[in-house]
Amino acid sequence: MRESRAGFVQIGVDVGGTFTDVVCAGADGKVRLIKVPTTTDNPSVGVKDAFEKIVQQWGISASAVGRFVHGTTVATNAVIERHGAKTGLITTKGFRDVLELGRQMRSSMYDLVLRPETPTFLAPRALRKEVIERVDAHGNVLTPLDEDSVRVAVEELLAQGVEALSVCLLFSFLNPKHERKIEEIINAMAPGVPVSLSSSVDPAFREYERTCVTCFDAYIKPTVDEYLGNMERDLVESGIGSPLQVMQSRGGVASASVVRQRPVRLFLSGPAAGVVGGATTGRMAGKEDVITVDIGGTSCDVALIEGQKPLVRQTGVIEGYAVRVPMVDVNAIGSGGGSIAWIDGAGTLKVGPASAGSDPGPACYARGGTQPTVTDASVVLGYINPSYFAGGSIPLRPDLAYKAIEEGIARPLGMSVEQAATGIHQVINSQMAEAIRLVSIERGIDPRGFALLPLGGGGGLHATALADALGITSVVVPLYPGVLSALGLLSSPTEHEVSGASPMRLEANNREHIGRGLSELDEKCQQLMRDEGVELDETAVSYVADLCFTGQSHYLQVDLPDNVIFGNEAIDSVKEAFWTTHENIYGHADRQAPVEVVNLRVIRRWDKEVIRTYRAYSHAESKPAIKESRDILLQHDKGYVTASVFKRDQLVAEETVTGPAIVEQDDTTVLIGLGWRGKVLEGGSLILTAYGRADQRG
Repeated sequence: MRESRAGFVQIGVDVGGTFTDVVCAGADGKVRLIKVPTTTDNPSVGVKDAFEKIVQQWGISASAVGRFVHGTTVATNAVIERHGAKTGLITTKGFRDVLELGRQMRSSMYDLVLRPETPTFLAPRALRKEVIERVDAHGNVLTPLDEDSVRVAVEELLAQGVEALSVCLLFSFLNPKHERKIEEIINAMAPGVPVSLSSSVDPAFREYERTCVTCFDAYIKPTVDEYLGNMERDLVESGIGSPLQVMQSRGGVASASVVRQRPVRLFLSGPAAGVVGGATTGRMAGKEDVITVDIGGTSCDVALIEGQKPLVRQTGVIEGYAVRVPMVDVNAIGSGGGSIAWIDGAGTLKVGPASAGSDPGPACYARGGTQPTVTDASVVLGYINPSYFAGGSIPLRPDLAYKAIEEGIARPLGMSVEQAATGIHQVINSQMAEAIRLVSIERGIDPRGFALLPLGGGGGLHATALADALGITSVVVPLYPGVLSALGLLSSPTEHEVSGASPMRLEANNREHIGRGLSELDEKCQQLMRDEGVELDETAVSYVADLCFTGQSHYLQVDLPDNVIFGNEAIDSVKEAFWTTHENIYGHADRQAPVEVVNLRVIRRWDKEVIRTYRAYSHAESKPAIKESRDILLQHDKGYVTASVFKRDQLVAEETVTGPAIVEQDDTTVLIGLGWRGKVLEGGSLILTAYGRADQRG
């Protein structure tokens, strides 16, 4: 069993599109951090370089590292960039085209040119083969598996050069016998070819969704396996003995060896960590309801946290495709510090979604970039100190930023560079505010009752402007907002979820079946925890059911009692919870209609090693917090205003900061607008409050 090493140093590494963030936390919760440019071609190289800098700068030995947690975009990028494996699909005879047919739903009905909305690139038709077998809707075998047809299909796919295989048979979620036999045959014929079974990846009904997520799993499996293998090798070479843990999409971490079994659960790994870090920071600041806005170099990720719990959805969206994997509910748009400003055919200023990334980066990076970006605009407006960007590790060139905006935006639109820079900020703030409305107002939630929590390298620059646009009166700026995703990794428990289809009526005479189904799923969940080296009596377990009225196509999640032994009262309480949830979402609930169980889920968590509070590693209270003053431009028509510039690591508890002001720190810059006042909490978070408003709800 794994021995807790919480007294040792813990390291969290989050690889983003522009920067790789590394945090190092001691047993006392004190944190050190470092940011290095992401090595896009091979992200593991950047991680290795960052660790070498940690050893050099801080003198931390590899033997002192007791926990190493990683958040990665490698799975998502494999899909976005179409760099996954050449994947074959084996299906039941007659169901070869399920992946192509999809749900026959179109998100853009009135486009002149309609593009396919199913991910056929995962397994083109030539790489989809049928085998002879049939299982009915109750899991009974109607036609035994023809093993010869399997061998023929595998031989044909291997001859076509497939690098991974997915298997999705009809009703295999009720009876996986045929899929498992096919896996045996594949392993005998091609031992080195990765295989993904739908009965393991997503054992639930709905043929298209199950086929889709199984193909995604196979498509990214070789890429993820190679990446994690390189990372593990680098850790061993560096002398780190702790196992590599990786953030999963629903907000828990797992060891790399376990993640390899279901790599599809790595989608949104990095953004999920940021949301977990936001929930921890909100709790430390006394805020249960928080909207996190993670603004990096290439994107803006927005998530809603209610009652200190991030919302988790059972189906996510990757590159426009629905993927039935539990994910922290994050709404991502292509707006970030590296987003490129441009002019469309109608002469309108646009920002993003294209990004300058880290190479060449914004024009002010002086790495060859010439297109104007949001970061360039921030430099021109005076928000960013060119000599202190990323703690001074990346000196900026204001002249190149000015030139890029002048040539790309100002001159074509006949305006000043300052006016163009202000316009760039107004456009991107509008886009981000709309993303926040999507996760709040459009779901019937008033954002004014929430605190806004900015994170990422650019979150602090836009926070008060976004809050003003949405009527939010409270902003929580974490101690280290620029690396909060990396910190969130260290706040995440080891977690596993196992689900399975269990079609039955939610009635008293089925309570034993429900209990037995949960027990079987829990056995699998317990085995995953054993694979992690975790003591089962130290884990917390929770049970969930997907329920619907008979005849409904979609279901709702309802928490189940902690004990799998169901009595009549438990059944009644679950029904009541379902009716209440149905009424809240749809406005009605027929309490006389029968309720169906669709799926059952078991989640186990182990949080013995997690970091629950963060503190700055060093803090010199004798030095003045005010660093200088600087003229900045908040609104072009009102001219420049003088802002006091503060050093974040010199702000002490209870100290106040009134806008306009700028707070600088190694990982980000915080812009405090007019009408805002900040106060430093004991834990280091900076609470910004709008004053002088008629409506003060936050």
